Amino acid sequence: MGSSFVIRRLFQIIPLFLAVMVLIFLLVHLIPGDPVSTLLGDRATPDIVARANRELGLDRPLVVQFGLFVWGLLHGNLGESINLKVPVLQLVTERLPVTLFLTVYAALIGVLLAVPLAVLAAVRRNTWVDVVIRGVFQVGLSLPVFYLGLQLLTLLGARMGLFPIGGYGVTFGEHLSHLFLPALTLGLNLAAVLVRTLRSSVIEVLTAEYVEFARAKGLRSSVILSRHVLRNALISTVTLLGLNVGALIGGAVITETVFAIPGVGRLMVDAIFSRDYPVVQGLTLVFALLVSLVFLATDLLHARLDPRVEAV
Repeated sequence: MGSSFVIRRLFQIIPLFLAVMVLIFLLVHLIPGDPVSTLLGDRATPDIVARANRELGLDRPLVVQFGLFVWGLLHGNLGESINLKVPVLQLVTERLPVTLFLTVYAALIGVLLAVPLAVLAAVRRNTWVDVVIRGVFQVGLSLPVFYLGLQLLTLLGARMGLFPIGGYGVTFGEHLSHLFLPALTLGLNLAAVLVRTLRSSVIEVLTAEYVEFARAKGLRSSVILSRHVLRNALISTVTLLGLNVGALIGGAVITETVFAIPGVGRLMVDAIFSRDYPVVQGLTLVFALLVSLVFLATDLLHARLDPRVEAV
């Protein structure tokens, strides 16, 4: 894999990051209401609001506020939370590992479910096995993430008591236990998408000439599937996986709220409702950077599976 390909992909992240930075700053300030009135509630008299806005610098022109935001960002400062009185960077470093753990956990569950079931459905296509696998995942794909999460929370958590119904835990084992239900919620949704694509890819590759040649050579079916079929079928699925891992990061906003997980997703929801501009801006930039890095990793893996991609 050439270094020019990696450098070209890295430079493509820069304009995207700049566009997100400008867009989120404008959108945040267009949200009805202001953080001071939301924070003070009934005590928000016009004089108090005006004085607080002046102290926070919210009475300055948007151009000035944006310039200060960019200047702080260049110096590694995402600002300070209006409500929590804590640097945004500190909040991110404390809560981001939770969201990353949940995202990786969900992606692993999704892949471990999708790959063997998609291959099985492709090999047994048009049989009852294929119909059942596609039918089950079609139902999973149709259900909203928050609804599926609530059902798993009620059934496996509250009624059966198999897993904790919230929190994050302290040890690694507790992390796995506390995050299993939310990771399963996101992983089932991801698996439903991957199964359909990977099944179609496997069926297409199974009819290729080089697969027929491998059969004619007398190679075992397991060898043909692992060496010839699955590697080529995964090319399109890897791209789809990368796109949906980015969606998993966004889906953590809802899932962490449903399961009371102390990650950046739940922090984002709280910040939006309280009009905490610095937190919303900082977290959105972090999300944008994470998704961009996921897409970069997807491109690199895609190029590793299919070297022709580097020429594009």
